[in-house]
Amino acid sequence: MYEVFVNEHPIILISELKKEDSFKYFLLENVDLSKVVKDLNNGNMDAAYLYHPDKDKLLKKFKNKLPVVLAAGGVVKNKKGEILFIFRNGKWDLAKGKLDKNEKIYDAAIREVEEETGVKNLKLDGYFKTTYHIFKRNGEYRLKETHWYYMKSSYTGKLKPQLEEGITKVEWKNPEDIKEALTNTYPNIIKLFEEIEVSVD
Repeated sequence: MYEVFVNEHPIILISELKKEDSFKYFLLENVDLSKVVKDLNNGNMDAAYLYHPDKDKLLKKFKNKLPVVLAAGGVVKNKKGEILFIFRNGKWDLAKGKLDKNEKIYDAAIREVEEETGVKNLKLDGYFKTTYHIFKRNGEYRLKETHWYYMKSSYTGKLKPQLEEGITKVEWKNPEDIKEALTNTYPNIIKLFEEIEVSVD
């Protein structure tokens, strides 16, 4: 199973059918994806299930339906165990961004965190997971595939939000601050913290 978010609403990719009262099922092979996205955006559906019987081909088949934009970012911890957040477009988020041409994913993750926050001395601490969401650019729906890495930093200097990217604040947050930030963030970020909850409490 994979979750692909359209704003607050998920498209759930499945290879087994289950009875659900409140969600609609669609065959991945012949679904009108634009209509599904519009219905989710308009509130006509809370969620949509896209079915394909082969779980190994599920994600690939879905990705064939949209242009894919690769991005990478970091869940960055300092020596106090605080996690690095940015504030952009009225919501708390984690630093991330698109890959440059021929750039390795983990290099892009470090570069984007540095550029968006001003934090130096970043060290990769392992791959975390990949998230997906659909957005519209130049009238066309696209799929953003974001690869997240755990990172550590001993940096204690000034934080510098990348204003030209619409980032207005950068903050280290402790567990209490994180709980508050997660009331004003994106579903993918909430999902990330559901999986790393143990390490921030």
